[in-house]
Amino acid sequence: MPTFRELLASTKSAIREIDPVEAEQRLDGGAILLDVREPDETAQGVVPGSVLIVRGNLEAQIESRLPDKSSEVVVMCAGGVRSAFAAKTLIELGYGDVTSMVGGFNRWKDEGRPFDVPKVLDGDQRNRYSRHLLLPEVGEEGQLKLLKSRVLLLGAGGLGSPAALYLAAAGVGTLGIVDMDVVDESNLQRQIIHNLDRVGQRKVDSAKTALTSMNPDIEVRTFDARLSAENILDILPGFDIVVDGADNFPSRYLLNDASVKLGIPVVHGSIFRFEGQVTVFDPMNGPTYRDLLPEPPPPELAPSCSEAGVLGVLPGIVGSIQALEAIKVLLDLGDSLRGRLLAFDALEMSFREYKLNIDPANEVTFANRDLIKVADLDGLCQPQLSTSTGQ
Repeated sequence: MPTFRELLASTKSAIREIDPVEAEQRLDGGAILLDVREPDETAQGVVPGSVLIVRGNLEAQIESRLPDKSSEVVVMCAGGVRSAFAAKTLIELGYGDVTSMVGGFNRWKDEGRPFDVPKVLDGDQRNRYSRHLLLPEVGEEGQLKLLKSRVLLLGAGGLGSPAALYLAAAGVGTLGIVDMDVVDESNLQRQIIHNLDRVGQRKVDSAKTALTSMNPDIEVRTFDARLSAENILDILPGFDIVVDGADNFPSRYLLNDASVKLGIPVVHGSIFRFEGQVTVFDPMNGPTYRDLLPEPPPPELAPSCSEAGVLGVLPGIVGSIQALEAIKVLLDLGDSLRGRLLAFDALEMSFREYKLNIDPANEVTFANRDLIKVADLDGLCQPQLSTSTGQ
């Protein structure tokens, strides 16, 4: 059996090594720098634009992170040993232009070349979010992005409860909750963020207790108020996305007009008896609520859950999908439900998808944002446009 020194010598004879001077030239020419150091090492500094894959995960993750095997790749570790073995592995996997940087990051840093000291997860966070970190599509970079993200939840009820719990568990750093109600025993059949001990409390306070006890990393901002034209343009700015759990049409149209004016995406959810719907309204990149429903149906055709009832599990399913879509939008993962309406029938256990198109007659658009006048609609849900800008 060969010794380690013999194995290293054999590996280096099978690859090409370059010094940091040539490596920097290659990077300036478009080469990809693959950093295979451990997280505690990258916490000391990383070269801007590096692709970070721990050496132990290289074989499992490289093809999803660098699918183009014709790419020019410079591999770097701390001192040049692990990068040599990693470079040989890449060559064996079919990557055609691979080199290993002699001296690694230590030499790069000592020679005064540029690097950044990144914000990293601490030990407790690495343990808490370990299953996210195993996903190449999320990883530490994605988790740090979630921790910086801000999501506003409209309602702490049937839809807001599961959405808020999963967003908090995922490590979304700031959660805002808008609700003016108190916890009632009749809520507990479906509003799982509350419990019997908190009956009579304000819903925003009950929700905050549940969320902060689940994850100390997050900040919960509460808005114990009815969403209205007077406060919505003060509440929405600063949030990256809104999860809509409203149970009435005036609130949905008010939210639509304000979110379109501000260019903030909305993950919409609705439930009725045994059926639910989810979609993503993005005023910058697709249809919005007024494209789906230019006008609200008459009240007799749109009873609330308190009038028509709802199966308690249903909002858990729909709210969880809303949380999933919010995370996908925040991390730009996969295909979101922009321009698609997902309909769920619990009795049939079926999902159906419908395409949503932009209505050319809809004037409440991001392009017309300066003309949008956000107003309480009082059931008269017609487009509200101002004849002057800035209102």
